Amino acid sequence: MNFLLAITFLFGVPATTSFVRLTRTKHCSSMLVSSPGLSEDDSFGDKLPTQKGKKMSESIPFVECPPVLRDSDLAGNVGFDPLGFARNKEQLWEYREAEIKHARLAMLAAIGWPVSELTDRSIADFFDAPAMLDAGDRVPSVLNGGMGKIPPQWWGFCLGLCAAIDMYGVAKAKRSEPDYFPGNLGFDPLNLFPPDEETREWVKLAEIKHGRAAMLGVSGYAIEEYVTKMAVVDDTPILFQPITETIEEAIVGVVGIEGAISGATSAL
Repeated sequence: MNFLLAITFLFGVPATTSFVRLTRTKHCSSMLVSSPGLSEDDSFGDKLPTQKGKKMSESIPFVECPPVLRDSDLAGNVGFDPLGFARNKEQLWEYREAEIKHARLAMLAAIGWPVSELTDRSIADFFDAPAMLDAGDRVPSVLNGGMGKIPPQWWGFCLGLCAAIDMYGVAKAKRSEPDYFPGNLGFDPLNLFPPDEETREWVKLAEIKHGRAAMLGVSGYAIEEYVTKMAVVDDTPILFQPITETIEEAIVGVVGIEGAISGATSAL
């Protein structure tokens, strides 16, 4: 099974499932609080998991949690800092800023990597341009090589855009606005960020968990393609093709096996 899929189910899906359960519970709470003697806080049973206030690390139960993490209520904080990188709140927030930026880039890359392998040649043919994929249909990467195929103008555009966004984020963080938290750029054109604090915390948790899964997944893409010399879409095609094709291939495979067994039996 593809590395990304396995990691996503281990780390990403629980966060999403919990978020859905929490949202459903919130919608039901207005009916529950109508019961005599029952407040909304009593009816709202799901609580956000947190390391805050706990002496022992949730991620490594036999290791004591660093003090800075014990006092932090950042989403996704499970007391994991065995090397003691974060020594105070300011350092912790700087590391979270870096983590959320890399997480968001990794989530985009986790989608963009296989999509580019599926569509690059057809798009190149349409615009009568050279394809960026190598002979094994692998995307250019540090391990795959082929980075020189990317036009310098595109590198400049990407680096300039990333630098501008990063500078804006740094400036926003330094303003120390009351509602600021690491990664909050104030960009929500579709108004998807929930209005209530509890659901917001679940959204933050879902984002950081999926981002961590994506960082592991993209690393898995790079290593998988370097070792197998195959594109991830070819190495695990079941994840990147229509389900009808998968079912058809499975049926053909079963029929082929049955035919081979039948032929061998007849020969005997």
